[in-house]
Amino acid sequence: MSTPALAARRPAVLGDALPLVRGKDVVLVLAGALLTVLGAQISIHVPPSPVPVTGQTLGVVIAGAGLGARRGAASQLLYVVLGLFLPVYADGDQGWHVVTGASGGYLIGFVLAAWAIGRLAELGTDRKVPLAIATFIVGQLIVFGIGVPWLKAKTSLDWSTAIHEGFSIFIVGGLIKAAVAGVATPAAWRLVRRVDRED
Repeated sequence: MSTPALAARRPAVLGDALPLVRGKDVVLVLAGALLTVLGAQISIHVPPSPVPVTGQTLGVVIAGAGLGARRGAASQLLYVVLGLFLPVYADGDQGWHVVTGASGGYLIGFVLAAWAIGRLAELGTDRKVPLAIATFIVGQLIVFGIGVPWLKAKTSLDWSTAIHEGFSIFIVGGLIKAAVAGVATPAAWRLVRRVDRED
C-alpha cells in the first residue's frame, strides 16, 4: 500500500480507529460524557476542602485522548449540561448552583482540558507512555488552573488556602490518574496496530 493511502487510513485518535458507522461522532461524544458520569460516582471528601476527590478527571483525560479535541470537548460540555438536569455530578448533585458554586471552575476546566488533551493526542502524544503521562498531567493542570481561582473567587479562602484545598491535596490522586491513563492509551494503540496488521 502506498504511503499516502496508509496515511489516509491511519487514525488520528483512538475513536477514529472504530468502524465508520452512521452517528459515530454522536455515540463517541455520549460515551465520553458517560465515562465522566461514572467517574463522578467515585467521590471522596477530603476535609476541609469543599471539592471532593473524584474519578472525573480520569474520564476527562481518556475522553480527550480517545475522541480528539472537538469531540472530547463536546463530551465534557455534554456532561456539564447533563448535570444541570440530572444528578450526574459528584455526590449525585445537579443543577446550576453546582456550576456557579465553589467547584464550578473545575467543570469548566473539564471542557478546556479535554480539548487540549485531544489536540495533543491528535499530534500523537498519547502513543508512548512517558509523553502520554505528561499530556494527561498538563490536562489536569488546566482543570486546576481554572478550578482554583474560581474556588477562591466563590469562597472566602485566601490564596494559600485555596491552592492547598483546591490543588495540593489532589496532586497524588492526579498523578495516579495520569499514570493509569498514560499506560492505558498506549496499550490501546498497540492493540489497534496489531488488529490493523492482521486485517
